[in-house]
Amino acid sequence: MKLKLSSISMNHKNVLLIKLISAILITFFAFRLFILHSSEFSPIFASVTGKFEARFLPPEVIVPENEDLIPQDIEVEKCDLFSGKWIPDSLGPIYTNNSCGSLIDGHQNCITNGRPDLDFLYWKWKPHDCLLPRFDPGRFLQLMRNKSWALIGDSISRNHVESLLCMLSTVEEPVEVYHDKEYRSKRWHFPLHNLTISNIWSPFLVQAAIFEDSNGVSTASVQLHLDKLDETWTNLMPSLDYAIISTGKWFLKSAIYHENGKPVGCHNCKEKPRIEELGFDYAYNATLRNVMDFLAAEDNSKGTVFFRTSTPDHFQNGEWHSGGTCKQTEPVSDEEIEIKDVHKILKDIEIGQFKRAVREKTGQDGGNLKLLDFTGMLLTRPDGHPGAYRQFRPFDKDKNAKVQNDCLHWCLPGPFDYLNDVILETIVNG
Repeated sequence: MKLKLSSISMNHKNVLLIKLISAILITFFAFRLFILHSSEFSPIFASVTGKFEARFLPPEVIVPENEDLIPQDIEVEKCDLFSGKWIPDSLGPIYTNNSCGSLIDGHQNCITNGRPDLDFLYWKWKPHDCLLPRFDPGRFLQLMRNKSWALIGDSISRNHVESLLCMLSTVEEPVEVYHDKEYRSKRWHFPLHNLTISNIWSPFLVQAAIFEDSNGVSTASVQLHLDKLDETWTNLMPSLDYAIISTGKWFLKSAIYHENGKPVGCHNCKEKPRIEELGFDYAYNATLRNVMDFLAAEDNSKGTVFFRTSTPDHFQNGEWHSGGTCKQTEPVSDEEIEIKDVHKILKDIEIGQFKRAVREKTGQDGGNLKLLDFTGMLLTRPDGHPGAYRQFRPFDKDKNAKVQNDCLHWCLPGPFDYLNDVILETIVNG
């Protein structure tokens, strides 16, 4: 009996010893495996300024940030490209102020003009419910072979066309083939792809007599014919494959309104005898009703027409001619900023008239008439304007100089470039 008990005790000890040795070996190999794999990763940490730091050695295989893959849990048909947020982007813009300096209006060439901070360049737009591939200029040019484009509207449209041209110029240089007497309407040609892109100056989209200089200083009220569309752009529509049409802030100017050839009212007018004050919203509603009805009519355009909502300014402590500034250097969240009443009125009219035209003229899908609602997207980028750097190196001679700030237009390169990411994705995937 003693021998039997001793044997059982010995076997029990052997089992414990074997388990202990096995646990040590498993722990050792697991640790080695963890070390081996951890050396293959290089986590990237983004600061709030948009700068990136690699904490470990770079990975041997780099996966592009804009991998054009949609995760299985995302329903593409429910994606809203206009609802999202700005996230840090280590790649930055695909062109520079030097590579595209000849195409950028001097007032929007912020870096050449001496803007000292560059963090505003390192953010990209990320929709909430899907991925947005980075704009591919080669793909755009291939898709648009033998096509014609026009961006129609005010100086923000000029801002936009210059952004698009700069992005495309990384693949093929455009050739300017036309400009009007004032150099406000222009046309470019990409000979290798037989693509033409026009910028048509029509700030009100209706016929207007304007009396102001290049700095926006008026000598008399605008004479605005609300029921007569500007033929500068309407005559061009049947020949276009794609058009982006917009307007907005010009309707805040002092103006006399005409309908049926007679003055019917005004906005902020000082003429005598006094004319009825109707407000800019009256004129904007009447104008966009006529514009949308024209765009929705099948015979007036052969291609796809985008109506772009107006873009917000970010003047603080004043306006354009009253000392307003915009000194922010980073994007803000939706909770940190509130749309100004004026911009809300403009957007509500834009959305209202677009939906009315779709409902009455084209059916539920809108046909070839599409909406580009970029107002919210750009509202959260108060850092994207030239500000004081509308002029070349404004503080070189006097660090305390009082200068005109531009918190309406957009630096190039800058946030406005990402409108083209959304537009290309809209064209490709509807």
